[in-house]
Amino acid sequence: MAGGAGSIGGPFTLVSETGETVTEQEVITRPTLVYFGYTFCPDVCPLDTVRNAEAADVLEAEGVDIQTVFITVDPNRDTPEVLASFTDIVHEDMIGLTGPQEQPHAAAQAYRVYYNSHDDGTDPYYLVDHTAFTYLMLPEHGFVEFFPREVTPDQMASRTACFVDAAS
Repeated sequence: MAGGAGSIGGPFTLVSETGETVTEQEVITRPTLVYFGYTFCPDVCPLDTVRNAEAADVLEAEGVDIQTVFITVDPNRDTPEVLASFTDIVHEDMIGLTGPQEQPHAAAQAYRVYYNSHDDGTDPYYLVDHTAFTYLMLPEHGFVEFFPREVTPDQMASRTACFVDAAS
């Protein structure tokens, strides 16, 4: 998190799971939990995205209007169709974002996300190392908080609600 909170987040142009080109202004229109991962991930991403979805359900039950977003770090495999299947399973309102390699790469850089694909073109089951934080973004304020893997859905919901309340 070196460099301060103001250095996390920023403009992006990506392709949604419906095939539309979107920007951060079209995606982050309400408090948003943003996660970078990939759908072929064998362990971390499924657990983190389900945790984010559970936190969103807790917040929605409390009357907090929240959005969840999954941005791929593996656009070679994560096509809009693949992302739609993945996000539909995780949460009905989750938005999946991909694009040509340079678009998710630029978004990852804006969020200070580390990732390293082990795709050498010979193994279809390659893995991608990546940062495993969820970022809380508020439309008028940008980045306000990040959640490491250890945070539970209830803890995430509670902290998110505090930021949303303070911003309104």
